[in-house]
Amino acid sequence: MKYKTKLLIGFGSLLVLMMVLMGTIFNVLTNLTASIHEIVDDRYEKLKSANDMQNHVNNMSRLVTSIVLDENQKSFQEDKRRIEESIREAGTSLALLQNKVHVEQGRTLLSKISAEYEMYTQLARRVMEKVEIGQKREAASLISQDLIERKEELFYRIKELKDLQESLLDDAYDRSMEEYEFIKMLSLYFIGVGLLVGIVVTLWVIQGISKNLAGITSVISTVVNRSTEKFPRIPVTSQDEIGDIAKAFNKMASTLEEHAQQEKEFTQAMREQSWMKTQLAEITSLFQGIQDVQTLANLFIRRITPLVGASYGAIYIRDGQTDSTRLIKAGTYACDHSEIGASFVEVGQGLVGQCAVENHILHLTDLPEEYIRISSDLGQADPASIILLPVPYEGKVLAVVELATFTPFSAIQINLLEEITATMGITIHSIFVHMQIRNLLRESQILTEELQSQSEELQLQQEELRSINEKLEEQYKNSEQKAKELERVKEELERQADQVQKASRYKSEFLANMSHELRTPLNSLLILSQILLENKDKNLTERQLEYVQTILKSGNNLLNLINDILDLTRIESGKMVINRGDVSLREMGANALRGFQHLAVQKQLEFRVEIADDVPELIWSDEQRLQQIITNLLANAFKFTSQGGVYLHISRVAKAEGEHVAIAVRDTGIGIQSKNQEIIFEAFQQADGTTSRKYGGTGLGLSISREMANLLGGFIQLESIEGVGSTFTLYLPILQKEEESGVLDAYALPPVATGVLEKEYQADSSSLSSETPDQCLKGKKVLVVDDDMRNIFALTAALEEREMIVIYAENGREGIELLYENADVDIVLMDIMMPEMDGYEAIREIRGIPAMMHLPIIALTAKAMKHDREKCIEVGASDYISKPVEIEQLLSLMQVWLYG
Repeated sequence: MKYKTKLLIGFGSLLVLMMVLMGTIFNVLTNLTASIHEIVDDRYEKLKSANDMQNHVNNMSRLVTSIVLDENQKSFQEDKRRIEESIREAGTSLALLQNKVHVEQGRTLLSKISAEYEMYTQLARRVMEKVEIGQKREAASLISQDLIERKEELFYRIKELKDLQESLLDDAYDRSMEEYEFIKMLSLYFIGVGLLVGIVVTLWVIQGISKNLAGITSVISTVVNRSTEKFPRIPVTSQDEIGDIAKAFNKMASTLEEHAQQEKEFTQAMREQSWMKTQLAEITSLFQGIQDVQTLANLFIRRITPLVGASYGAIYIRDGQTDSTRLIKAGTYACDHSEIGASFVEVGQGLVGQCAVENHILHLTDLPEEYIRISSDLGQADPASIILLPVPYEGKVLAVVELATFTPFSAIQINLLEEITATMGITIHSIFVHMQIRNLLRESQILTEELQSQSEELQLQQEELRSINEKLEEQYKNSEQKAKELERVKEELERQADQVQKASRYKSEFLANMSHELRTPLNSLLILSQILLENKDKNLTERQLEYVQTILKSGNNLLNLINDILDLTRIESGKMVINRGDVSLREMGANALRGFQHLAVQKQLEFRVEIADDVPELIWSDEQRLQQIITNLLANAFKFTSQGGVYLHISRVAKAEGEHVAIAVRDTGIGIQSKNQEIIFEAFQQADGTTSRKYGGTGLGLSISREMANLLGGFIQLESIEGVGSTFTLYLPILQKEEESGVLDAYALPPVATGVLEKEYQADSSSLSSETPDQCLKGKKVLVVDDDMRNIFALTAALEEREMIVIYAENGREGIELLYENADVDIVLMDIMMPEMDGYEAIREIRGIPAMMHLPIIALTAKAMKHDREKCIEVGASDYISKPVEIEQLLSLMQVWLYG
């Protein structure tokens, strides 16, 4: 039996005893609590409500009598209003009693009280009606004959209800005292049994552990000075933790032995690499000085074939020039020309020609019988493997090498062949260039002879040339002057380019700072408007809530505008992030349908998503940027369409550049004039001024979409007829999967509020309580450090709404001082950009205090520069969130770090 099982049995027994004890105590305490609540409710709430009702009835009786006796009509209206107010308040007290009293006898008394009260209020109103019409004598008669009698009967029933509650209080008190004595006796019994079980379990476990440790110690001591190739093993004699230690030691010994074997294999691999580099250097040196393709081919194939263990080899080189479509067999090894291979092949013909077209290695195994016969004086046989390697230069194949062997090629041999063929292409190209030079020299000699025959004619033209030469000299001087002017222009352009580069850098810094300056007031605006919109105190009118909702919507629109401007700037500066991966077009269509279906229903438009059958399941693109383009196009289509419909069609088309995916968004909206179809893609431009005023928008969506399409390797095409509708089609090439890297943007906003928070919340969800975030944060103490009082006010208002205790500081130094004064702070919200001591330095100093090493610190910033989150985490922040802060996301993040 394992020690864990022994401990579980022993201490499990203790746990069961404690659980039984706690369950019993909990049950008794629950009953005691219920009894106490019943006492409090009966003594204070029920009796108070009964007394309040009795007081209001007395007040009504006094006022009714005053109305009959008072002759002033103005005083009558005031007394009537006060009587109605007393009727309402007495009714409220009666309703509270009906909600609190649950015993049958009490409910019966309440029914009688309610009936008496109803008759009393009706008589009071009849008295007021008679007084109002001038029948005061009849009113006085009603008071003396009926109203007083009803009042006394009502007070009698109220007294019966009070007496009933007093008797129930006495019973509840007696039951509470009996349960209290029972729990005292039960607790003493379970404590004694628990101590006895604990002593027995401790002796049992200690005896088992000390018995088996000696054997393990002796085996481990023999490991010293032993060879690393073989280690001793500990025999497994039990199935407890000692046995687990033995198994772990044996597994470690096996791992160390495997590591020694891997070291041997690594050493062998290094030897092979050294051999490959040596052979590559030797073969490369052989190519130097060769000026003839035939010589190069023969030398190459005779050297490389036996080097890689091949028994047959041939090299095919383009016929004399790089643009030739014919490959000539220029060199062979162990080849019978009458039987094996052709003297030339066309590009694309056979395996050799196909290798030249595809520009990658073809490796064939399991060859059919008599595919190639390799012979010698002693016999002939079929090869086991054939490899064809292209010899490229700048992406164009200049030659193809074909080798055959009786044994499969090894990986090191294939790597050597790839390296050699890569350098071979440079040599072949160089020889082709030299051949062209020699041909040009021969042509030059022929031209020289012709020039000699024309020398007499040239002499006759010498005078004319002399005059022309003078003109040329003059032109030469002019050209020198122009060259100097061009040099000055070049210097000026370089100076201007440097200024443009500086301006671009200043623009980047300006936009980053403007992002901070705009987001800081926007953060407080969004937080406070969200708090007002919740209207927890229920003190805002519907009209005021509409105002607040408009403020919140405008703030979010301003935030979207800031993000659009930053997106456009990133694109213009060439710093837009492009992260390619597998993208499902059908999932894109489904997302578009879900995202815009409600808008189509709202505007009473038809909305369909159609995907052709031949569209590939996945394309290689940036899913986020592609989704942004489709969303922009659909949003524009719905904005400018008031009747008809909007249609998204995804198909596959063939273009001159290759296969493309066409994503078309068609609408039946206002359309665009042909003269305006180009300017709408410019930033801050729309079809005309009236369009911007009527439909809204900044004119950035199409500009950003077109630039993103270009970054994805595609383009957007527009077809539109004014008054009929428009079709925007995004064409994307169908790319093979490949790794691509993007440049991180200086203003990239890290998606902390979604991705990071969601992962951490899921990871820690098991440790969070079942309470709501507001309940979990109730009573927690938070320190807010921010130099902007608007943000402090907004965050303080939001957190105090959740009944948190908030203290604040206006810089990092003050924040640290407050932490020393308030050791009970549960969490810190730290701004980054602050005077005197910024957030980075403040977090670093807090983490240097031993008592605050594990204090949750959430960094907040509105600047949102790249790598900000990494910098915050590096200095010691628990997490990071950018401004404007979404309150619900911030509260969830705080809950994670308070309870995670």
